[in-house]
Amino acid sequence: MKESIIQRKSYDFASRIVKMYKYLTSEQREFILSKQVLRSGTSIGANVEEALAASSTADFIHKLTIAAKEARETSYWLRLLHDNEFLPGPLFNSIHQENGEIIKVLSSILLTTKANAKATPPTHNS
Repeated sequence: MKESIIQRKSYDFASRIVKMYKYLTSEQREFILSKQVLRSGTSIGANVEEALAASSTADFIHKLTIAAKEARETSYWLRLLHDNEFLPGPLFNSIHQENGEIIKVLSSILLTTKANAKATPPTHNS
């Protein structure tokens, strides 16, 4: 099966988050906030993968909603790290922008899926 755009984006983002975590812990000696952003930032892709194996449309929506919430949480931790001078501006701007793109893609998928679910009446087996 071909990898979707959101799969690729969320995986690449998780890889960047891991590298950023290594930088924060080794170069900046920051361990608390960096652990939070590591958890939320890598969780986005994990929830996308779970959504792709969903047992129903409702399950798919649920998993992608969790991924979107994790992306928003990641944005919070990134801003906090930047505002407290652990993340330099160029790194922050780049990774925060990438996270914003992921939020937009997830939001779009969720809106489309919810609209399609409402438009398709449930089938009843006799």
